[in-house]
Amino acid sequence: MSSNDYLMRHLINTDALRSSNIIDAFDNIDRVDFVLDPTASDVYEDYPLPIGYGQTISQPTTVAMMMEMLEPYSGQKILDIGSGSGWTTALLGFIAGDDGSVTGLERIDNLVKFGSNNLQKYELKNAEIIQATNEFGIPNEKFDRILVSAPADEFPSELTTQLRVGGKLVIPVRNSIYEITKKEDGKIERIEHYGFTFVPLIK
Repeated sequence: MSSNDYLMRHLINTDALRSSNIIDAFDNIDRVDFVLDPTASDVYEDYPLPIGYGQTISQPTTVAMMMEMLEPYSGQKILDIGSGSGWTTALLGFIAGDDGSVTGLERIDNLVKFGSNNLQKYELKNAEIIQATNEFGIPNEKFDRILVSAPADEFPSELTTQLRVGGKLVIPVRNSIYEITKKEDGKIERIEHYGFTFVPLIK
């Protein structure tokens, strides 16, 4: 794969990308701006690439599928946990638009800087990456959408308290991805998708 356009066509043809607003984000936010070596021949290949410190920029198919599960849209307040290179934060920032906001959380200080520098390549005044604490998410805040890009050993139930009613959380737990929706009555609905591999969530 030699271009962002080629990567997008691949993701659309394999049905990983379906929604017009998410396709538009992938069209405008180029993966090359979030890798360590933008001159490498495999920037647009459909597999993870190392970004240092034992972390990766995720496989494009996995990112696309998780975005489709998350169903983000304009005007939402979104939390991106394990932002790494900043690619998912930028994609979500583009989707959320000027009326929304995206906060990326990253534990590794050098990746906070790396991801923040990558965000600056785009005019995304609604998106930022900050240092994560020892707690999951941002306690006492509520979000419309929460994306977690690294797997937990057990489901962190405290994240559901940070979801607004009607909100959605997408998170890997071991080798599955869970879609979590907070229903109008406050109950939690879970859908499990099997068979994924991620670098571990740093505690």
